[in-house]
Amino acid sequence: MSTAFPQNLNVRTMRNNAGQNQSQFWEPIGITQSGGSRYESGRNMPKPVAALVRLVHQLGIDISKVNADKASLIRVLLSDQVDPEILAALRKLAATAEALDKPAAASDTVPPDSHSAAV
Repeated sequence: MSTAFPQNLNVRTMRNNAGQNQSQFWEPIGITQSGGSRYESGRNMPKPVAALVRLVHQLGIDISKVNADKASLIRVLLSDQVDPEILAALRKLAATAEALDKPAAASDTVPPDSHSAAV
């Protein structure tokens, strides 16, 4: 898998495919609607902005949740110094979490009144 960032992101197509308006698309990465409009119209996008677009809109990372503690964990994961068995367990955990985040099929849902609420 390549770690290089694409030089020519078609952000207008990405945004339209996501079904978002400019404000919804650009706000999570700290870009105003007008700034995003300029990038969508062909203005040169700085590499850090392109990197944020990739993280947020292609990889689904909520950068607002990245803090110093989580950043140190990210650095460790990116360092290639993680025990392969631990890394395999983390990948399995991540795959399970992603599967749980996907909407369940209608036949898989449980009606709200068919289970008791635990307090």
